[in-house]
Amino acid sequence: MSEDTARRGDGVSGVWERVRRFPAPVTYPVALALLACAEVLLRVGGLRENLALALLLGVCTTLPLTFVLGADRAVAVRAGAAVAVTSAGVLALTPFRALTLAGVVAQLASVYWLGRAGAPRLSGALVLPYVVLALVSQDDVATRVTAVLVATLASAAAATGITHHVRSAALAHSATERAFADTLLAHAARGERARIARELHDVVAHHISMIAVQAETARLTTAGLPSDGATRLLAIGDTARTALTEMRRLLGVLREDADVGVTRRPQPGLRQLMELIDESRDASGSCTRLIVSGPVAALDPGIEVTAFRIVQEALTNARRHAPGAAVDVELRYSEEDLVIRVRDNGPGPPSTASNSDTSQASHASDILHVPHVPHDPHVPHVADAGHGLLGMRERAATVRGTLRTGPAPGGGFLVEARLPVRAEALV
Repeated sequence: MSEDTARRGDGVSGVWERVRRFPAPVTYPVALALLACAEVLLRVGGLRENLALALLLGVCTTLPLTFVLGADRAVAVRAGAAVAVTSAGVLALTPFRALTLAGVVAQLASVYWLGRAGAPRLSGALVLPYVVLALVSQDDVATRVTAVLVATLASAAAATGITHHVRSAALAHSATERAFADTLLAHAARGERARIARELHDVVAHHISMIAVQAETARLTTAGLPSDGATRLLAIGDTARTALTEMRRLLGVLREDADVGVTRRPQPGLRQLMELIDESRDASGSCTRLIVSGPVAALDPGIEVTAFRIVQEALTNARRHAPGAAVDVELRYSEEDLVIRVRDNGPGPPSTASNSDTSQASHASDILHVPHVPHDPHVPHVADAGHGLLGMRERAATVRGTLRTGPAPGGGFLVEARLPVRAEALV
């Protein structure tokens, strides 16, 4: 390649790079204006008497597109520019018959971007002048055909722009709803975990305090206790007090946040379960029964709090998603574990949404629904994800238990939790 050829190539590339630097709202209308003027000059034979006016109309049908394409332009500015393009196009079509192909392209782009910008009525109204021209131009066949063609294409362009605007608005609304659902889900989960942490703090703190007190009491009241034994008991008491201080320090802020506006009261247990059943029966007006089997025994306070909360959440979900349905709450005591079954005779979950594993029920695709949207019974929504299935699953996990939810045999919905009661199973 010669040096002159390379220089010419560099010159063309440089010009193209400078053209590309111009923003699209300026480049495209200017290019269309140049094409319109070129077309007018090529048709100079039929426009010789009105050449200057034809050139002016060619510019007026294309350059205002700059204000329509500007993304930062207000809708009113875009609307005014689109009206100018349409007015110039109608005037160029009749009586001067100087409408160019570039002017038609500018007209289509105007109605499309106007509809896309959120002005669907004006975008459709700008098609009407060409429809009127097609109806009144009975004698001039060329003008009538051109008007019909422009009206048809402009209608399609306007419909495309309006459809794009509606779709974009729907996607933006859906993204907002998903973000809101994610935020609400995270907030609900944090609230439930804070309440679990507060209850565990209360229960565990009591036991650790008892260890410290009993170790100190044993050291001071045991007669003839060897010095080595007294030292070990003193170390046990110090360790228990240190653990209690560290636990309170780590959970202090979380507990204070969770206690805002909450009246302090003793942690509930299975002894308060009958009161919960009565409250549920009064609130729903339906039959709620408590069935107890096996040798009833006092359990660890953490187990009792967990069992009470699981029954409470299950009754709340049943009351919310199966109003009026009868609910059976069954406690089955054994030496190994405590089995909790809460079953209602409602419609049950849809077959496509039923899961026997709560880990699947807690998946985002199953729970991210907007709270105010109506939903099928037993399909968990955002609030349920925090204080319902997820909360029950996390509570069961804190005591090394398991939770299973899904359709009940014979219809209805079933929540089944299995909580170990042996001390070695809890370690």
